[in-house]
Amino acid sequence: MEIEDEAITVHDNEIESVNNQNAILEDGVIAIDENEERIANKNDIVTKEISDVLTNTILVEEDVSGCLIGLRRKTVEDMYKLYCSHARALGFSVRKGTTRYNTSGKLAEKYFYCSSSGHRECKQYVPNDKETKIVHITRTGCKALIRVKLQGDGCYEIINHVKGHNHELTRPEWSHLHRSERQITDDKGNAIEDMISSGMKPTDSFRYMAHDAGGEDCIGHTLRDHMNYVNRLRMDAIEGGDANSMIEILYEQASQETDFFFRIRHDNMGRLCSVFWRDSMMREDYNVYGDVVSFDTTYRTNKYNLIYGPFVGLNNHRKSIFFACAFLADEKTESFEWLFEVFKKSMGGKTPVYPLTRHRLCQWHLHQNAISRFGKLKHEKSFKDAFQKCLSGCDDELEFESCWKSMITEYDMEKNSWFARLYNLKAKWCTALNKDFFSAGMLSTQRSESTNSAIGVNAKKTTNLTEFYQLFIATLNKWRRNETQDEFKCSISIPKSRMQLTGMLKHASEVYTLTLFEIFEIEFMKCVFSQSTVLHVVDSVITYDISNDNGRDHRVLFDASKKLVSCTCKKFEECGLLCHHCLRVLNINNVCKIPQQYILKRWTKNAKSEIWDRFNTRIEGGSDNPASSVPWRHDMARKYYNFLLECQDDVEARKILEDGYNRDVVAVKKLKSSSNSVDGEHSSSSNVVLDPIRSVTKDRRQRIKGPLQKNTKKRSINTSQSVSSNEFSTKTPNVRLF
Repeated sequence: MEIEDEAITVHDNEIESVNNQNAILEDGVIAIDENEERIANKNDIVTKEISDVLTNTILVEEDVSGCLIGLRRKTVEDMYKLYCSHARALGFSVRKGTTRYNTSGKLAEKYFYCSSSGHRECKQYVPNDKETKIVHITRTGCKALIRVKLQGDGCYEIINHVKGHNHELTRPEWSHLHRSERQITDDKGNAIEDMISSGMKPTDSFRYMAHDAGGEDCIGHTLRDHMNYVNRLRMDAIEGGDANSMIEILYEQASQETDFFFRIRHDNMGRLCSVFWRDSMMREDYNVYGDVVSFDTTYRTNKYNLIYGPFVGLNNHRKSIFFACAFLADEKTESFEWLFEVFKKSMGGKTPVYPLTRHRLCQWHLHQNAISRFGKLKHEKSFKDAFQKCLSGCDDELEFESCWKSMITEYDMEKNSWFARLYNLKAKWCTALNKDFFSAGMLSTQRSESTNSAIGVNAKKTTNLTEFYQLFIATLNKWRRNETQDEFKCSISIPKSRMQLTGMLKHASEVYTLTLFEIFEIEFMKCVFSQSTVLHVVDSVITYDISNDNGRDHRVLFDASKKLVSCTCKKFEECGLLCHHCLRVLNINNVCKIPQQYILKRWTKNAKSEIWDRFNTRIEGGSDNPASSVPWRHDMARKYYNFLLECQDDVEARKILEDGYNRDVVAVKKLKSSSNSVDGEHSSSSNVVLDPIRSVTKDRRQRIKGPLQKNTKKRSINTSQSVSSNEFSTKTPNVRLF
């Protein structure tokens, strides 16, 4: 830095320096401090005259391919645009150069060079194993430039212009490829960010913008520029660390939603190892549908190889819903203990995870693991059918034992250790041994599998935590929109039946959702073709034998005085819907409506009625919860969007709309500034949490092998990387969660 002619010279061959703490140039008036405000106001008339002169100059200026000396502009940025126009006409690119400021901090002088000016620094070649990127030489020492200087009236003038170039100029049709022509403006940047946030891939967003502009040559930047901009967006999103960025998002969400809950856990080195979160609607859904929970930890698709563990349930339309979500660094006992205790706390202590519930193994995984153990029987259809019947085709324990023994004996597997271990775990997977408790008909972790599939479509092995969280939110919003559509259809539709809607069938159409009615209708049709026989009668209790064409008979007890019915198939206990055996008995006893005790509210149209009532109460009461303004916001957004579409092709209508918008912005800002209310800011985490160690694996999209899928051989364990339970700590957010 040197002092010359009362100017401070700053050498910067690449980027124009900007001093945000000094004077601001606005409409040709230099506003230095509040004491000179009167002087600035007196210069308004002079400023307007200068602006008119400049405007006239721009209008009459057409040819910018010649000498530019003497041309004047209001700002340095306008000078840069002028020189870019000159460069476009001749066929070269522009680079910003030296910047000088005067003693008052005002930009006094600026140089703009040809991009071929100067020479690249020669570096000695050092051979190494890494492949070095080849960068071709583009700098030739070209002397072409313009020198811009601040004049006394506050405008800038070109006082020197070197036109000669020592290199070949490019063809006019290639001008859009010069770096100075490839600018991503704020408007284009906002459009790109919106498209990326909506789930579009970078290449798809570029093709859309190119189509909208009339071709890639007209878009104003290349695909590489587009990809680099998207990458900068990603880097800006995790500035300060990926883990800290995600934690800040969770804190921000907690500040906006009073019942938002999250916990984080880090190791003794301060690295993030576990994250758990759920929002208020997840807790509401859990209160209604939390009688069955699917939890799967077999999915890893992120740059840290963290385990993704969603808590998923089943709604009244038999579609998946989220209860919570978590990331885990490992599958150790202490990690799961921490996770389940946090989940229990977040739900107000309500189980079903833990001792009072029953845990089951996924039948889908068992079947897949069994195929790898079949050996020569892998292509034997009869063996596969026998094994599948043992999994889910038996009605009771006696039938299961008979089928299992027959399969083991017929295919000579008495000495197979894997099937022996599987038999010892039969209580965790055999449906015949689990018909005495409610499972909503879920035989596997299909619900979690669908979650993994939905997110895995966009997740990659380089996906960071922040990006994965955004993918999770996108999936969550998609599922909730689908649920809203299903609820809407149920409210306005009458199910179409293959039979006449009378009696119990009509009652079912009134109480059950459309999806559940279809299942009920199938059972009802079966009962029509069933045969019933009275075995014996004791007081008001009648015992029936119900037979079908499949050769299976079931006993049904019916208490006529209390309208109680039970079946040996235990379908109601397992799924919450009456089986066709019970429906047959009710039908022959002239019961025209489903007894109330056999209608589970979780399957009805009004399963979430209490939630909607509380939601409406908060809105009517003017709750401060941001969710209370959602209906109004959606209504206004639809109105304004339709209005914009109506006005977009009329210039006068657009002008009226823009003027009205500016007027409304001023009025709202004035109203907000006069209000005494102070918006609360969320408390950010006081401690810096480091990112997890990045995993270097060939393919993190592969599923984790389960205990039954691993080899029985003992493998050596690297104890140097194991961390004891006392080396972990839990970080509790310093915001009120309940």
